[in-house]
Amino acid sequence: MTPGSNFFEAITGGVDPALVSEAADRAASLLVRGAREADDDEIADRLLHLADTEGIEAIAEVWSGSPADSLAGCLWRLYLLRSWVYADPVAVAREFEAGRVRAQVARVVAGVADPPGPDELKAMVDQVLRGIAGSDFADVLLRAAAFARVVATGRATLTGPSEAEVRRMLVLAEQLEAAGHAELRHGLA
Repeated sequence: MTPGSNFFEAITGGVDPALVSEAADRAASLLVRGAREADDDEIADRLLHLADTEGIEAIAEVWSGSPADSLAGCLWRLYLLRSWVYADPVAVAREFEAGRVRAQVARVVAGVADPPGPDELKAMVDQVLRGIAGSDFADVLLRAAAFARVVATGRATLTGPSEAEVRRMLVLAEQLEAAGHAELRHGLA
């Protein structure tokens, strides 16, 4: 017996993952591409505080399953990075400080004030996210990648962070960097 066309319509139990993925991609594209075209400070502020107003959980529900080389996946990683910096700026500053001596080029690209205290790191991550609306998106991704690379380098030199924590930050840096280069070549979708 084969299911008829009404069989699938009668099934309840959630949202179609394909529709969620399509909505995530469409929203990310509007946020990144539409915000740059608008060139509006108010839009940049709303983008910056999206995770604050909607909650990182709401963003995760929509974007966390997106591939790293998609606009939605990049936005998820950028907002996750900002949330992490705001959640523990003192530890982030310690890890960045430990890594900046060994990752000189990445430190410069990241653009963190010297010395890199907790407030300076919050300001830097906000400046990077504001760039979604006002800069080339590839620059946003490459700056975030450089920041994550410096932190990963710092984590590797400190006692305390596990090898898995170092690896996760390094993977984040690599994903953001690869996405930045893809954006430069042909634009992410």
